Amino acid sequence: MKFIFADSLDTVDPGYDFLTDRNAPDRALHWDDKYPHELMETPPYDGVLVSRAIVGDRRAGGKYTSAQAMRFRRGGARRFLRMESPHLRHMPIFGDCGAFAYATEPTPPYSPAEMLDFYADAGFTHGCSVDHIIFDFDREESGPVAGSSDARARYDITLENAVQFLRLSKELGPSFTPLGVAQGWSPSSIAESAARLERMGYNYLAVGGLVPLRGEDIHRCLQAIRQRISCSTQIHLLGFAKAEQIDQFVRYDIASFDSTSPLIRAFKDAKSNYYLQGSQGLDYFSAIRIPQALENGRLMRSVKTGQLHQEDLVKLEFTALTAVRGYDKGTVAIDDAVEAVAEYGSLLAPGSTENPFLREKSRQSIRERTHHTLAARPWKRCRCEVCTELSIEVVIFRASNRNKRRGFHNLGVFHEHVRKLLNKDVQSDNVHLPRRAG
Repeated sequence: MKFIFADSLDTVDPGYDFLTDRNAPDRALHWDDKYPHELMETPPYDGVLVSRAIVGDRRAGGKYTSAQAMRFRRGGARRFLRMESPHLRHMPIFGDCGAFAYATEPTPPYSPAEMLDFYADAGFTHGCSVDHIIFDFDREESGPVAGSSDARARYDITLENAVQFLRLSKELGPSFTPLGVAQGWSPSSIAESAARLERMGYNYLAVGGLVPLRGEDIHRCLQAIRQRISCSTQIHLLGFAKAEQIDQFVRYDIASFDSTSPLIRAFKDAKSNYYLQGSQGLDYFSAIRIPQALENGRLMRSVKTGQLHQEDLVKLEFTALTAVRGYDKGTVAIDDAVEAVAEYGSLLAPGSTENPFLREKSRQSIRERTHHTLAARPWKRCRCEVCTELSIEVVIFRASNRNKRRGFHNLGVFHEHVRKLLNKDVQSDNVHLPRRAG
């Protein structure tokens, strides 16, 4: 099972100054920046997925600039992603359409031929057929159900595109692997889609529409799919947002899955921002939130309305940073560091500047999370390049360059977690699922 990282220009400035929170003075955006597989000695994933919606084109802008999108297609994905070195050039590069980007449109904006041109130009090793996402979902607890007219139309579009995509993909030769995308509004409909794709000739299927589903519903879908297709047909999970639960899905013989979850949780999760491999799986820790006083929108609005004074904010920020750094060096007691972080961080709670009760409630919550992180010193127990270089800076929630490095660390920990899963027995009665064709 391969962990494929869904990239969207996730790079950091290697010359970033963590004491001043400033980029290197002569930094050239992207040219000087580093991807996770460049910053870390061991690549923290088995391959990369790039969505056409992220790259963008003349029809719809993506995250790439027009110049970057042109370089991506002209020079190729591997060169653009800087994956040409001997220890990286074997890694697969997956591509998909980015169906969420056009989910509200009646039809996908790309034809199968156009997507294959995109894959061929950039030298993708794997590419998904053109799908149209279906948001309806019925668990079918009382038997199979018919889909809505919109769901049926999207289902038919996805399968019709898959037929053309597979036929045209043969022109790209054996170095390219086409994936047929299965969509559906229920376990039985998505299983039927998978079975039809297999009959078309696909031996690698990508299961779409999983992002909004609960874990138990994903289980229903995968079990239904495995009952309908051959054990030799490979499965890829598209946009698998529940990456931390991947151990529960090993039983379905998953060949690969793509996710951004370990990176995103570094700065978007309320509590679980830093991963560490524990004895029973992954352990999670909260980052220590010390925002930049003069660049935080909420704090600056309070300054403009006269609720806070800028000088006081800068002083509290400095005190919190000095305290946690001193704790890391052994010169500040843990309780003093915790209190400094709580005093400053509690100002971020909505209504805290007007309501002392709300601020004290926030302060206590921050105390608990910060004490847990500081007492455990997880950054001292990790030997990755990020933690070795940054020490406690890696768990300080602050600017993007710092937060993304914590995300890179998470990718590495998660990748190792997946590798360990595959090296141990999976205890499940459903490891050997009944399978039938047609």
